[in-house]
Amino acid sequence: MKETFKNLIFVSLFVVLLPQYGISQKKSLSFEQAWGRTPSVTKPIHQYVGWADAQHYLETDAHDRQTYKVNVKTGVRSVHTPESRATLQVFVKDNDIYIKDSSNTERRLTNSPKVEEKNPTVSPDGQYVAFTRDNNLFSLDVNSGTESQYTTDGTDVIYNGWSSWVYYEEIFGRPTRYKAFWWSPDSKQIAFMRFDDTKVPMFPIYISRGQNGYLEETRYPKAGQDNPEVRIGFVNVGGSAIVWADFNEKDDQYFGQPYWSYDSQSIMVQWMNRDQTNLKFYMVNPTSGTKREIYNEEQPTWISLDHDERITYLADNRHYILKSDRTGWAHYYLYRLDGTLVNAITAGDWQVQEIQCIDEKNKVLYLTARKENSATVDLYRVDFSGRNFQRLTFENYTHDVKVSPNGAYFITRYSDVATPDRVALVDNKGKVIRELADSKSADFVHYKIGKTAYFTIKSDDGKFDLPVVITYPVDFDESKVYPVIMNIYGGPDAGTVKNTWKNSSQSPYGGMSQYWSGEGIIQVACDHRASGHYGKQGVVWMHRNLGHWELIDYITVAKWLKSKPWVAKDKLLITGHSYGGYMTCLALTKGSDYFDYGIAGAPVTSWELYDTHYTERWMDTPQENPEGYKSGSVLTYVDQYKGGLRVLHGDMDDNVHMQNTIQLVDALTSRDVPFELMIYPGSRHGWDRSKINFDFKERVRFYYQYLLEKPVPAVFN
Repeated sequence: MKETFKNLIFVSLFVVLLPQYGISQKKSLSFEQAWGRTPSVTKPIHQYVGWADAQHYLETDAHDRQTYKVNVKTGVRSVHTPESRATLQVFVKDNDIYIKDSSNTERRLTNSPKVEEKNPTVSPDGQYVAFTRDNNLFSLDVNSGTESQYTTDGTDVIYNGWSSWVYYEEIFGRPTRYKAFWWSPDSKQIAFMRFDDTKVPMFPIYISRGQNGYLEETRYPKAGQDNPEVRIGFVNVGGSAIVWADFNEKDDQYFGQPYWSYDSQSIMVQWMNRDQTNLKFYMVNPTSGTKREIYNEEQPTWISLDHDERITYLADNRHYILKSDRTGWAHYYLYRLDGTLVNAITAGDWQVQEIQCIDEKNKVLYLTARKENSATVDLYRVDFSGRNFQRLTFENYTHDVKVSPNGAYFITRYSDVATPDRVALVDNKGKVIRELADSKSADFVHYKIGKTAYFTIKSDDGKFDLPVVITYPVDFDESKVYPVIMNIYGGPDAGTVKNTWKNSSQSPYGGMSQYWSGEGIIQVACDHRASGHYGKQGVVWMHRNLGHWELIDYITVAKWLKSKPWVAKDKLLITGHSYGGYMTCLALTKGSDYFDYGIAGAPVTSWELYDTHYTERWMDTPQENPEGYKSGSVLTYVDQYKGGLRVLHGDMDDNVHMQNTIQLVDALTSRDVPFELMIYPGSRHGWDRSKINFDFKERVRFYYQYLLEKPVPAVFN
């Protein structure tokens, strides 16, 4: 009894004396701090948004929000006043096109309020605006208001300058907003694509609004079905007969984004066969339509038809830089305009990422790549010849860089999972000129937060090191047992694991939230062998068998987790959206011996229900690969379903149709097994903003009910 009393006195004195000796007890994050809504372990820092010129970078002050230009040598900053340019702002209002000039004067250009003009695009010289109306291509003279109509055959299945859905979604990308026309640099010509969707099946999406609702009809080609027929045309801005490029629209083919030459005398067209195994570049004459093949690449699996950075033209108008993964790793190559290979610029068992700066005067390329570690990004410089390759960034951080126009300096925002964002100014020899910012707060060491770590787990076959980021509970104790949330995506060449502070920050949807660390949940993000960490030669493991190796590798991580005495054996939850929703459903059926709960957003449940271009790239057609489609379908494994699955879908999803979820629901209800379902009305592939709070609270409820087994705290109400 006396010994116990002595210990109590000692502990009391220790607590009292802690502040006196500069030692304080660590404090817990508040609710608002844990969700990142108020500062705690990090603080706001200035934003470095680019370069004003070769000697001044741009800094947006975290406090007054003013943007300053800062001298790289002196550090002196002055208010940044962008040069006034006589540029036009063009926009659509009430279905008509308006412009604003440099004086902010608004002027209406069209008058057809019952029919919407779409994608108004100003010519490079600012004299014309091209647009589409009723699926036809037009332009108008900004000064005179004279309108020119170039096509007249637009219908509900014929689109001129407006993308067919599968091109918009998979080839050109959603940021294009369906735009499929391109001004020549001299503003004298417009290239455009004409799509014929006559043979493409129509998929109806039922909109439940109003008394009777209505159907939204989309021409959506599902795997193995007919694609749109495509022609490439050219018109003179002043009006002329359409010149069609010398391709046969009846061929089963795809076209990528075209690239005008600097002198507007030719245009490079990317062509690919339906199997996506053969990529060709053609130089097309826009005045005659004749074409000349200048590049031909074949791969036994597939080639990605990229809509950005496939080709980068050099200002010398004699060369271009090509990005290709034909060796199994993405690298840059220098080509002459006639298609002659000069040399490889980069090479090796690692991936280039993006071109950051091209110094043509000194023939130097600045690029980012995942070379030192597949979960980090660094900046490198290399001569056009491929010689003098040098890393410019430092240590084992992930770097987000902005290079000066002449390549002499760069700003890097760098971090790792344990180090909050820092910013530095560095020269092109890799020397740090000055540290600019550090987002770590002064109170960082005084808060209790869940430790985050990056590491790898060996795949079951020993061929790959699978990257993992794990955030442990606050006050982690290996003698205790914790539930786990595994946050995944899982698509081909689409890894999510990065060694950055972002993977340690607050996120309401699963991985790496400090709130859940405080509640005693282990959080994991992980990638599989085909997620891009091992280049194209890693991704090809998915060829003709989507779902197979991803699940095997995720199970490897699940087995590693459940082998630890501090992981609950019946509380491993996996969650993801889209492809991640697919993998979640597969984990709760085919992989249900290893996963206990799942929340699946907008899942593909059977690949014959998804579009041609994406699905066939990996799987070929259902007619060519019936076994692959069967083994990759969630519906094949519904008899193995167990655990607790929650499925979410938007009723207006035009990407992954709600049909996928309905077929899964049909299979599960026919087997009389329990699961949860939530349909979000008025939502597409993401939820309508009015549904987000509800969805968040339902996720919270699910975690508390099944992982923590206690009521949801009142603070969420």
